[in-house]
Amino acid sequence: MHKQLSEEIKRGDIKALARAISFIENGQPGYEDLLRSVINSHSANIIGITGPPGAGKSTLVDSMIDGLITEGKKIAVICVDPSSPFNLGAVLGDRIRMSQWYTHPNVFIRSLATRGSMGGLSPKILEVTDLVRSAGFDLVIVETVGVGQSEIEIAGLADTTVVVLVPESGDEVQTMKAGLMEIADIFVINKSDRADAGLFEKNLRLMMAGGAAKQVPIVKTVATEKKGIDSLIEAIKESVNNANNGERHLLLLTDKAWQLLAKKRMRDVNTGDLKKMIEKEYKNKGFNLYSLIEKL
Repeated sequence: MHKQLSEEIKRGDIKALARAISFIENGQPGYEDLLRSVINSHSANIIGITGPPGAGKSTLVDSMIDGLITEGKKIAVICVDPSSPFNLGAVLGDRIRMSQWYTHPNVFIRSLATRGSMGGLSPKILEVTDLVRSAGFDLVIVETVGVGQSEIEIAGLADTTVVVLVPESGDEVQTMKAGLMEIADIFVINKSDRADAGLFEKNLRLMMAGGAAKQVPIVKTVATEKKGIDSLIEAIKESVNNANNGERHLLLLTDKAWQLLAKKRMRDVNTGDLKKMIEKEYKNKGFNLYSLIEKL
């Protein structure tokens, strides 16, 4: 089955790609064979879009698609959404956001659920993005939920990470200063038509200048009006060119390899069995969680 799917994906069959993503996301037997059979003859760059809820990430991505399609690009978008507590599916659907692109021949949009992942990314996000990036697209955009550790996790996945903020994001920036400065390749100040946007940009530049962090480009946008989108696309192109050379690319591959190995080693750990074991051991006097972990 995986050989047939692989050939169909290489021919640009979107329906086959959608089936293959479900195949991988659900961890069906043979999905690793499928991944191994997909040859990276065409490997698109991955652009991570992250930032706090309400920053306008989806609207920004929608405007970016418009700009990239105008350039004749073929784009894939993976939206990582909060899971439904009932069926572990994505709560926010493809058709709700970016609906105008849903049937466009050069745009592929897919929602993945976090499925209770402690961070903000889907458990199979690495595998799914590697599959999609090999399916003939020019660019793969991954938009995160923007909660928990997703801002940091996305850096291990994307070739270029865009952190989207709004002028009211001061508290988030202060709280996550170190993490944001480390992972951001580009800062976007969205909704920059608001009165305090200039002051926010000034403070952001001061924060970067005050630490050991690299100087990161800041692009001001108004996504609802498509303002600043061309500048953002140019900044992404420049960042991608830099990311593909040198130590950064090797570090990204190393981080991906570590995450995949960690998942493989944890595959046989069943939370139900673990709960029963803890319940049994907890009754013993002198119960110590760390001793139990060491035993395991």
